[in-house]
Amino acid sequence: MKIDEYWQLFKEKNGLGDDIGYDSYYFCDNEKDANELGKLVLAGKKRATASCAMCCEYEKEPLPQSGDLCIITDFSNRPLCIVETTHIDIVPFKDVSPEFAALEGEGDCSLDYWRKAHEYFFTKELEELGLQFTQDMPVVCEMFKVVYK
Repeated sequence: MKIDEYWQLFKEKNGLGDDIGYDSYYFCDNEKDANELGKLVLAGKKRATASCAMCCEYEKEPLPQSGDLCIITDFSNRPLCIVETTHIDIVPFKDVSPEFAALEGEGDCSLDYWRKAHEYFFTKELEELGLQFTQDMPVVCEMFKVVYK
């Protein structure tokens, strides 16, 4: 099913008008991780995601807001579910909490795992933009709930 068809089904089921917007994305930058993390969302284990605030700013992407609706897809852009952003915190990388790391649901759900995985990912992402990772860089910590699957 295509993303726009999935969105139409969601709107019809929930009685929503055409004035409601959405975004769609998959997690990470590779097929294996994107598909694995999508499955974690469907299983209820992954209830949060983190993004680099500097990258959003550089690419002129708006920061997520509470109430935003997003279609989570697999790497091939097939819709898996729709999530609603429930809470946003922007904190320095070094101050991301163990509770948030656990909500991300990745690896062993520990803060140590989260830091290693995200430092690697953010470093790579920033280098592609000519920017540098630091422990003080702002991280967008986004919590969400599945509202349709």
